[in-house]
Amino acid sequence: MRKFGQGSIAVGALVAIVAVALFSGGAVAGSRGLIAPIEDENGDAIGSVRFRRTDDGEVKVRVNARGLAPGFHGFHVHTTGVCDPDAVDTTGNAFPFFTAGGHYNPVTANTHGAHAGDMSPLLVTQDGRAFLRLKTDRFALGDLMDDDGSAVILHASSDNLAHIPATTSTGGERYHSHVDNVLGADTATKATGDAGARFGCGVIERVRS
Repeated sequence: MRKFGQGSIAVGALVAIVAVALFSGGAVAGSRGLIAPIEDENGDAIGSVRFRRTDDGEVKVRVNARGLAPGFHGFHVHTTGVCDPDAVDTTGNAFPFFTAGGHYNPVTANTHGAHAGDMSPLLVTQDGRAFLRLKTDRFALGDLMDDDGSAVILHASSDNLAHIPATTSTGGERYHSHVDNVLGADTATKATGDAGARFGCGVIERVRS
């Protein structure tokens, strides 16, 4: 029978620890976390979004962006890590970054505002720059690095978070959907928050240095 010394046992234990760390959702990217370098459809860099696991198990998100129109912009994690500026939609029309899919939303019953990938709208100052820091417990780092990856989309318009009331206190119409012929938010609003075109896209990847 082959015998193993203490050194072999120690090496085996270390391998086991490393394996656990690699397959743990929170530690999949190591201490350096994840990053999504954001580019517009012309391939120009407009910023980055960084993700790092905090000591309390949540995810810290840090955004630095430039070259955006002043005001609020929608900002979400999308389901697929492919940013193709020449993409077309299902009808064959040009739709930059359509390849990134919809909002990351593992609980499919949730509508916009409650998607796991929905984050605070990004406020851009008059000089076109934006800085944002937030924490979320809606996903772990490992969730963003699944088989088809994930992406971050910066939208051209503000995000209403689907907060469209159906009626006034007296029962009058506040908002009517000419798409679905119903009072309240239509299907597009419930999916995207009417945040407009996909201005910038970045594939989420492990930080290399």
